[in-house]
Amino acid sequence: MAFPENLLYTEEHEWVDWTPGSAEPVTIGITDYAAESLGDIVFVQLPEVGQRVAAGDTCGELESTKSVSDLYAPVTGEVVEVNQAAADDPALINADPYGKGWLFRVSVETAEGLLTAARYAELAGSDG
Repeated sequence: MAFPENLLYTEEHEWVDWTPGSAEPVTIGITDYAAESLGDIVFVQLPEVGQRVAAGDTCGELESTKSVSDLYAPVTGEVVEVNQAAADDPALINADPYGKGWLFRVSVETAEGLLTAARYAELAGSDG
């Protein structure tokens, strides 16, 4: 499994494309570990643009052929964009979780407890 070094991760298997201190919105998705664990994703419920999310809180759902899983906000802030293509075709999440399968973007107010790729790889390896 791939865990790109330029991303940060959560224990709930989300990734965040963010450089701390940057004013740009962050892009958020699920890791390929999560996508593989879920199986074929058939439905995704994303937060709404303008919605405030708090780090660690549920902000959506991913439904697969195996189960329904909560989607957690890895940072606190306001949702500024959602990936409508992934909502319309959830298979994008399985096919390209770090690219076309991104889920939403947030204007960050706070972010704590994010993991490096190496730390997340340890966590994912211990779960597998």
